[in-house]
Amino acid sequence: MFKLYKKLKPLDWVLTFLIIGFTVLQVYCTMTMVDYVSGIIKAISYLNYHNNPSLLGDTIYQAFTSIFGGDWANVTTSSLAALGITGSNADMILAVANASTEQIWFNGGMMILLALSTAVIQAIISVIASYVAADLSTSIRSQVYEKVSSFSLKEIHSFSTASLITRTTNDIQQVQMANLMMMRMIFAAPITAIWAICKIQASSTQLTIATAIAVVLLLVIVMSIILIAMPKFTSMQKLIDKLNGVTRENLTGIRVVRAYNAEKYQEDKFEQANDRLTKTQIFTGEVTALMSPAMTLIMNGLSLTIYWIGATLMNKAEIEYSTVTSFSVLASQIIMAFMMLMLMFVLWPRAMVSAKRINEVLETEPSVVDASSSVEPTEKGTIVFDDVCFRYPEGKEDVLSHISFTAKKGQTIAFIGATGSGKSSLINLTMRFYDRTSGKILVDGVDVKDLSQEKLHSLFGYVPQKGVLFSGTVKENIALGLKDLTDEEAKKAADVAEADEFVSKMEGGYQATIAQGGKNVSGGQKQRLCIARAVALNPEFFVFDDSFSALDYKTDRKVRENLNEYAHDATKLIVAQRIGTIMDADTIVVLENGKAVGIGTHKELLNNCPTYRSIALSQLSKEELGL
Repeated sequence: MFKLYKKLKPLDWVLTFLIIGFTVLQVYCTMTMVDYVSGIIKAISYLNYHNNPSLLGDTIYQAFTSIFGGDWANVTTSSLAALGITGSNADMILAVANASTEQIWFNGGMMILLALSTAVIQAIISVIASYVAADLSTSIRSQVYEKVSSFSLKEIHSFSTASLITRTTNDIQQVQMANLMMMRMIFAAPITAIWAICKIQASSTQLTIATAIAVVLLLVIVMSIILIAMPKFTSMQKLIDKLNGVTRENLTGIRVVRAYNAEKYQEDKFEQANDRLTKTQIFTGEVTALMSPAMTLIMNGLSLTIYWIGATLMNKAEIEYSTVTSFSVLASQIIMAFMMLMLMFVLWPRAMVSAKRINEVLETEPSVVDASSSVEPTEKGTIVFDDVCFRYPEGKEDVLSHISFTAKKGQTIAFIGATGSGKSSLINLTMRFYDRTSGKILVDGVDVKDLSQEKLHSLFGYVPQKGVLFSGTVKENIALGLKDLTDEEAKKAADVAEADEFVSKMEGGYQATIAQGGKNVSGGQKQRLCIARAVALNPEFFVFDDSFSALDYKTDRKVRENLNEYAHDATKLIVAQRIGTIMDADTIVVLENGKAVGIGTHKELLNNCPTYRSIALSQLSKEELGL
């Protein structure tokens, strides 16, 4: 948690010290109000004695009537001294003599003024604390988001998407709530407790001991509860990760779930995760719920003890009733202060778990990072793989072994192979979503590790296998990453991708709304909009990761023809399953179990690569292949 406080802005630190100052002022008002509580009790008691002097006792009453003539105005310090009445007894009699309703009104008015001042100060503290806590959470949330955005696929997969979402939302919310409560309580509690303890020590040793015993009991009970609940707080956030993962999986795969009538299966998975989380929450709730009755019992028990001891001391004339009352108020303040601290101890463990999870994200260094100094490209439109091997993190075997090929400007390089042969992995290495294990990858004559990621990615127009659209308009999706794309440029890109036909029929045209994930367009339409997005960039390289699979043969061929005409100078990397999509490529790389078993043109591979020939014959006849 303390690591996160380094992210507080200078203004936040100023406001935090301001909270401390207001807290001291609040405690001062509270402690001073206790003095006026004692004062008003004394004023009422003395006024009662003033009006009914017989209540003072026979000795004092007889002296009052016989010596002073029953007139309080005759009672002075000198007259009392003449009678041998000095010290506290003389002070009390003089206070009774001078008692009036004005003293009651004064003490009562000061109590009201101090109570209002305390309320105003508490409101100010709450507003400032809310601002500081929210500002810190906003800063942390932004940093976590930026950190996650910098992660390679390795880090994202190691955390899991569901966990990263939980850490960015729920965990930061837990930290914000703990910080808000802490700034409101953590300063007030110790200041109040210390101030009150200092005041009560001067009143009565016996009452102070009783209060100390109550505080120790309170600490023992609360610490026991925390030690029991702490492990559950740790597992709770992981269970939230699991619940989010199940929910996300169900929503993203809803069509498959319904197609297979697997709703009950998914519901059971959700219920299992939900039940585990619920049981953990119930357990922590039941354990922490013991704190409230324990505190209430200790507070009420302390009050009874104070009045019992106080009554005994009053009978011995060692203490006044007003002192017992003010001591009771001070003792309540001490218990309340420790109750606030204990409440913090309840919130703190879960917040600490959340803070640790947040710090894990912030302290994770991306495996793919820019070089200390970026190198400018020496060529244009070239890609070279030189004996490249790649193994996924935690993997035991290479998924790509000794891959070598060269793509020159304007050429089309195609990759084909069975599922799991390493085609998409090769594309990921080209754009440096992962770093190769060994070998060299050169883009425009420069090792990809020596190019900044921003520069490298700006060279590529990437179309993934699964089209991804974002909530917004058609134009906003085509212009992703571009700030000044005109309507004409967006339409031209859509023309190349054969998307203008259906976009123009949509209500609003290029300003038509696209739902999150492109749920309101078909798979083929989604893929064509993704191709239009790549075209709009006018990149040096086009990367199509099996992007034509959602298109029919006619549209597939038309889009490739448009690309060859519109971007004939651009180098194209195509991953495909259809022979018809790649047979016109300048170079075809055939992959099998992560190895390049054939490199050449369509005709060359038909004659010298059995794997390619087998794939081709499974899709087209010998006549169509020219065999």
